[in-house]
Amino acid sequence: MRCSGETNTKDRGDETEAKVIHKMISHGYSVSIPFGDNDKYDLIVDDDGQLYRIQCKTAWQNKEETIRFNTHSQTTKEGNYHENPYHGKIDAFVVRYPRNGKTYWIYVNEATVQKMELRFDAKIDHPLINWAKEYEFTGEIPPRKCA
Repeated sequence: MRCSGETNTKDRGDETEAKVIHKMISHGYSVSIPFGDNDKYDLIVDDDGQLYRIQCKTAWQNKEETIRFNTHSQTTKEGNYHENPYHGKIDAFVVRYPRNGKTYWIYVNEATVQKMELRFDAKIDHPLINWAKEYEFTGEIPPRKCA
């Protein structure tokens, strides 16, 4: 048994995935889990026939009013480190921030490269700020934003 607070990244990812599954099911969505771990997506969420390939991520506090999550996968193969983007392989990230218990839905085409920050508050309003409240998942899958 682990002591409180001692979790590794696999455990954190599993917890996030389980909480995302619970959240989706509790809002009436059907959730499928792909067999094996060779797919880039963790879940498939069925919204009345519309299927979404979902990559679950756990956010961490980056600055006082900002959280961050990875928008790429990280692997080591034959001793070499690789970062692979998710574009074209998933439809959206569903991000859980454990400190506030909230979940965020970000379409992959709206995500920044490598890492993405969501901001809770700022002294200025700038068009490049990704406001957390705009991505907060409240039970309905958001419409895609026009490019």
